[in-house]
Amino acid sequence: MTFKKFKIGNFGLLLLIVTVLFSCESNFKEVQKQNFSEFAPSGEADDFNMKYTDSGKIKSILISPKMVDYASVTYPFTEFPKGINVTLFDSNYKKTFVTSNYAISYKYPNLIDLQGNVIIKNEMGQVLETSQLYFDQNNEWFYTEKKFKFTDPKGVSYGEGIDFSKDFKIVNSQSITGEIEQAN
Repeated sequence: MTFKKFKIGNFGLLLLIVTVLFSCESNFKEVQKQNFSEFAPSGEADDFNMKYTDSGKIKSILISPKMVDYASVTYPFTEFPKGINVTLFDSNYKKTFVTSNYAISYKYPNLIDLQGNVIIKNEMGQVLETSQLYFDQNNEWFYTEKKFKFTDPKGVSYGEGIDFSKDFKIVNSQSITGEIEQAN
């Protein structure tokens, strides 16, 4: 009889261990869920149209089919997964037009990353085309290290690496080929 008690005791001990292990697994999964934070947007908009004004003057108009805002994450950003059309106005209301297939705007450091078929043109007929371009909103300055095509009424040039003011008044290029007439 002692032998049977020993077998029943081992079986009971084994049953107790299995129960504890399964209950630990359940608690472990609950702890994992508590530490998991979902990366979800704080806001979304379709057919987005925003006008930015300063001192009663329109500074820019942004239009996009889709805007997804991640304002509540550690490094807030706004994504435009279906592209953007932006019109920038200078102090004399001259316009610069910006389009891209995709854009993401980072709140800090106030930078916009434009990607895919990026085209910038102004009312004077100057056009810049590239695959990726950054816009520093604080300094109103565009720049890229990618290849580009710059068309001006005076000629066409190609290059790799360029930075310029939003009105094309200041243009610095790193590597350029093509011909553009110099103003006398």
